[in-house]
Amino acid sequence: MKPFLILQLRPEAEASDDEYAAFLAKGGLDAADTVRFRLEQEDIPADLNLDDYSGVIVGGGPGCVSDAPEDKPPLEAKIEAAILDLMPQITQRDMPFMGCCYGIGVLGAHLNAEVSKRQYGEDVGTTHCHLTQDGARDPLLAGAPTDFHAFVGHKEALQELPEGCVHLLASPTCPYQMVRFGQNVYATQFHPEADSDGFETRIRIYKHKGYFPPEDAQRLIDMCRAADVHVPERILRNFVRRYGG
Repeated sequence: MKPFLILQLRPEAEASDDEYAAFLAKGGLDAADTVRFRLEQEDIPADLNLDDYSGVIVGGGPGCVSDAPEDKPPLEAKIEAAILDLMPQITQRDMPFMGCCYGIGVLGAHLNAEVSKRQYGEDVGTTHCHLTQDGARDPLLAGAPTDFHAFVGHKEALQELPEGCVHLLASPTCPYQMVRFGQNVYATQFHPEADSDGFETRIRIYKHKGYFPPEDAQRLIDMCRAADVHVPERILRNFVRRYGG
């Protein structure tokens, strides 16, 4: 099969490496099945040809697309611009795409929907996802129960369903947990690759990034370790199986 293009936005090497390992493990991929770009270290090549890839997977990151340009650290602004520059090709071609957490903000911003911190931010932990009618019919959610838990932690969120998108998953605290644009462009607010070990790593790395009071880190780690979160990884595996050929 053609490789999957994995684009990562995390400036911290440990967080980036852990996320990449999770994409491989939960997606059923080998490193040879992927082409990885850490965008804090390298640019997307100007001659990148999406025909060379089975699909594109975008990971999470500490940035927010809704932050004012003057408030973004230069590295985060550079990474965000690189992803946004690629989105017109992805949506116009209806390229298989899976945007995880930060990726739903990128997709929403590209489609001119409101992405902001006005409401629907979720504390680090788990959220209760519920299939919509469209979600129950979507191939990436095949085999998923009507209700399940997923790991989240985000300051901004979609405030509306972007034009051209189908609403697949909702939660009481954040209505747009998963959407699809066209037939093949997907984005989740939660982390489909995350498990308790991975979230412990992120809690430790990001405990001074404003997601939670630093003194709450151990409590959050204990909560995540006690959580039953297994369904979201099926979504990532279904994405790889559907588009990997």
